Amino acid sequence: MELNETSVPELTASLMSGSPHDLASEARPILVVGPSLGTSVSALWQPALDQLADDFTVIGWDLPGHGNSRASSAPFTIEQLADAVEALIAAQTAENATPDDHPMYCAGVSLSGAVSLELSRRAESRFSAHAVICSAAKIGQPEGWTERADLVATAGTPTMVEGSAQRWFAPGFIDKHPDVATTLLDSLQHADRHSYAHACRALSQFDLREQLGTITRPVLAVAGEQDAVCPPAEAHFIAEHAPNAHAQVLSDVAHLAPAEDPENTAGLLKEHFLG
Repeated sequence: MELNETSVPELTASLMSGSPHDLASEARPILVVGPSLGTSVSALWQPALDQLADDFTVIGWDLPGHGNSRASSAPFTIEQLADAVEALIAAQTAENATPDDHPMYCAGVSLSGAVSLELSRRAESRFSAHAVICSAAKIGQPEGWTERADLVATAGTPTMVEGSAQRWFAPGFIDKHPDVATTLLDSLQHADRHSYAHACRALSQFDLREQLGTITRPVLAVAGEQDAVCPPAEAHFIAEHAPNAHAQVLSDVAHLAPAEDPENTAGLLKEHFLG
């Protein structure tokens, strides 16, 4: 299939904290969280749930071919991932009769941070505020993503494990938290190779740098001080160009802040969304 033949992917949501009753009540705002490329949403966000569960009903979504989501059958774009997230949440809230004015926020890491940024510029989006974590308005270079897509489509996601272990975590994290790191790398190893390649190609086309000035919703850009993929300069760029955005940098964090520093990541999200 040609790259320009794309389709909206099918995503799977999971209620990570709270209950279906909470979606229909005013007990807690809803926080929708997404994963990084190669991770499942549960592996990435589980360490932070204890800090978030008292304040939010948390819904997570998985990328195509990752975690609980079905593999993608065709390429997709970041815009189509955003469409899929909106459709997914619309179905969840309709099923549980969630009031239209129920507070709802969106947070994403890396690739899903790009999705959160895309959603933040949509006039009709259900989300009233956004967090973009370890991400950027443009991530990497198109040729790098295309090369990775070709490699993974041929050789599989296990080829990414060693490099991802170096990129994802700040020095010393794997030794201090082997269970967290192993769970994340295991989710990468079991991701569908074609879906992973489709996600790489979506990132190769993603660039919102020129659109940041149109974003009026509150945006928090969180960076890891040790992140070589999306360094702190990328968060500051978003904060400088989006009218209602600000940046925060976490020390001793690389590319997966909710897993590496769950307490401070959750604290920033609560301050941003709840004031």
